[in-house]
This record gives sequence, structure tokens and C-alpha cells, in this order.
Amino acid sequence: MKTDYRGIGMTSQRTRDRLVARLQERGIKNSDVLSVIREMPRHLFVDEALASRAYEDTALPIGHGQTISQPYIVAKMTEILLEGGPRQKILEVGTGSGYQTAVLSKLVERVYSVERISPLQNQARERFYQLKLNNIKLKHSDGNWGWEWYAPYDAIIVTCAPEHIPLELLKQLAPGGRLVIPVGSSQGQSLRVIDREGDRYEETELDPVSFVPLLSGQI
Repeated sequence: MKTDYRGIGMTSQRTRDRLVARLQERGIKNSDVLSVIREMPRHLFVDEALASRAYEDTALPIGHGQTISQPYIVAKMTEILLEGGPRQKILEVGTGSGYQTAVLSKLVERVYSVERISPLQNQARERFYQLKLNNIKLKHSDGNWGWEWYAPYDAIIVTCAPEHIPLELLKQLAPGGRLVIPVGSSQGQSLRVIDREGDRYEETELDPVSFVPLLSGQI
């Protein structure tokens, strides 16, 4: 039995507006990104027991040792990804709950997303169906390998942290494309932006972040 959260205080427009105001205070400026965050029902992407916290600016557990990223990180990475666009064909590594995927699907033409944990992918697929998001294509796969079949991509976003940037992801980035990825270990991570210009890759290191690790294999 599915619960209909419409009308419950946690999903009120005022609650969502407060979240967007916090994101603006933290420096998010892209009005399209802010609008999608405001309208996206984040409570559908977390366990029912955590739904009352869905519009807090915090990461929440989604099972299998994974988390749904805090809205600020989703907004920041999306904003960075879209800079200097257009970026209509996106690869996401780490579908997770599907929240980041859903946000991207409202902003670009097509999202290709890979996830190594089958139960998480199945839950995300059901959410996309429920929300009538028809421009998302999913694959159960090791994210280190990207998704070569549909490459090259205008942009690639990675929602888990490798210790080193996977070479396959760089290969699958189109000329003029951008990769946004957290890199590091449990000792420390930072958000990196890699821009491809022809055969050259220019890397910029941004803020410290904390993501679950990018692991190999499938389950």
C-alpha cells in the first residue's frame, strides 16, 4: 500500500520554499535548478520513516550502506554540471535513490544512469515511473566502466567517490564536455571538475565533500 503524502505538512509548499531559501543563502544561483528542487517530491525518494526529514538540507540513509545526498550538494553539482552548456546528454554514475537522476531529468534531454546495487535501482525505476519521468535510461553495472554504448556524453556526474578518476569516464566524455566527481578516500575527499578540450583535460579542485566510496562489482 502506497502512502499519499500530499497535504501533509512535511511536503507543504512552505517547507519546500524554506529549503530553496537555504540553498540560495548557500550560493546556489541557477533559477532552473532551484525551481526543480522546489518542485521535486524528495519525500518519495526516502524511506517512509524518514519522510518527515525529506526537506531538511541533509543526507539521509537509503539502505545498503548508501545515502541520498543533501539537497545543497545535489543543487551545487547540478549547477556546476550545467555551466557552459548546453549539456543535453548526461551520464550519471550511482543512481542510488534516484533523486539526483530525477532532478537532472527535468533539466536535460536524456539521462543515462548506472547503479551497481540492483535493489536500489529497482526502487528508483519505480519512482521514475510514478513521476512519469520518461527520459531516463538505467543500467545495472559497475560504475567504474561508465556506459560506453551511449558515449560520448556532454557531461558526466558521479555521486560516489573513487580514490582516482576512472579512465573510462574520461574516455566517454565528449570534447567540450564536463565531468563533476568527488575524489578521495575516508581520509578526505574534494569535489573535482574536469573539462575536456579536444584531447586535453583540465582539472579544477573545489570544496571538501563527503561521499560514499565508488566500489567495484555488482550486487
